[in-house]
Amino acid sequence: MKPPTRQTFLWTTIAVVVLILDIASKQIVLASPLAEGPIRVLPFFRLVLVENSGAAFGLLADGGPAARAFLIAAPVAVCAALAAYLLAAKPTGAEALGCALVLGGALGNLKDRIARGKVVDFLDFHIQQWHWPAFNVADSAIVVGTILLIGGVLFSQKPPKAL
Repeated sequence: MKPPTRQTFLWTTIAVVVLILDIASKQIVLASPLAEGPIRVLPFFRLVLVENSGAAFGLLADGGPAARAFLIAAPVAVCAALAAYLLAAKPTGAEALGCALVLGGALGNLKDRIARGKVVDFLDFHIQQWHWPAFNVADSAIVVGTILLIGGVLFSQKPPKAL
């Protein structure tokens, strides 16, 4: 077994930092007075407490045990695939950073789903009456990571591998 490379250590560290930030922020939110109501931070931003038993935008929230099993199995598969990709393909730059961010975010939401049966969301951005669904640190990392990963793959300078 080969020892981990510096790159592997870096990407693993980033994923773990995202996981820790997500867990810590959710613990702070759960211990805060947000259960009593939202806190306006800026005219377009509030802190709220939303417990989402579904996937993105509440999809599958009322799906019962089968949906809950899927919402646990899918992130486990994604995490395994991303970890394998990071170790085997050894991507660099935006692609690797994207993998690390998605991995850390997926682990953060997975931890919530296993421990609580739902994910804690608390960041609420809005323009007048239009609200983006509440989200959390893990969701932010997943979105940014996905953009970086897709961009890294699409704009990579590496020639495609022959099959």
